[in-house]
Amino acid sequence: MGRVLSAVWRYRGRVALLVLLLGLLLLAKAWRDTMADPVVLETEVALPGTAADAAPVRAVLISDVHVAGPDMPPERLARIVAQINALEPDVVFIAGDLVSDKRFATHVYTPAEIIAPLAELDARLGVVVVPGNHDHWFDWEGLRAELDRHGIRVLQNEAAQIGPLAVGGVDDAYTRRDDLPLVVEAMRELEGGRLIVTHSPDITPQVPADVSLVLAGHTHCGQISLPLIGAPAYMSAYGDRYACGEIVENGRTIIVGAGLGTSLLPVRFGTRAEIWLVTLTAP
Repeated sequence: MGRVLSAVWRYRGRVALLVLLLGLLLLAKAWRDTMADPVVLETEVALPGTAADAAPVRAVLISDVHVAGPDMPPERLARIVAQINALEPDVVFIAGDLVSDKRFATHVYTPAEIIAPLAELDARLGVVVVPGNHDHWFDWEGLRAELDRHGIRVLQNEAAQIGPLAVGGVDDAYTRRDDLPLVVEAMRELEGGRLIVTHSPDITPQVPADVSLVLAGHTHCGQISLPLIGAPAYMSAYGDRYACGEIVENGRTIIVGAGLGTSLLPVRFGTRAEIWLVTLTAP
């Protein structure tokens, strides 16, 4: 009987050790997925309406910066900004959620601290921001004042001529501040390839057919994506239809970035922070 009990305890000890090792490996992966430098994903999109003699535009898309401790202090964002500048973009589009209200945030930063690293972005056609839901929940007036102070263009249900591009910026649809018809009307006064920047991709089915590109964030690509199961939620009314990555639908390209930071919980698993480099050309 003693030998049997001894064997059982040895077996249980080995199982406990394996469980502990597996847990440590999972924690290490989660830490890496959360804190690793963003991956750079590249694609090329031909935009109808772009002048044939227009030079290609190197556009960077980032979203869901979510500045807050512990995982996205301004110092880390400054390193990411340097990574973006090394790509030599012509324009940088930021698709909302500059801040985070994570339940386990270890530090909440001021609007000035949040925007200061973004002011170092270097792009000849400038930096364009649209608001996200967390921006409105946090302190949009304070963030907007800092963006204006640093000369960062905000499109809030507005449109602007950005080089050879007609760019529409839609306010946050998740908090029902979007006005897509107003944006489309403003874009009619502009020339060039037509694209829309929005925080949530859920407006895409309502975007007119002559807008060939939609740039979005919000979904975090699920943020936590488990093997065999996938992500528990994408925060989209369309499920995984616009969950992540480059999607071509009815002749239109939709690019949904995974974002840089995290929301609610300061952890990623099975997803990585992303920087998209999109080369925009004439057809």
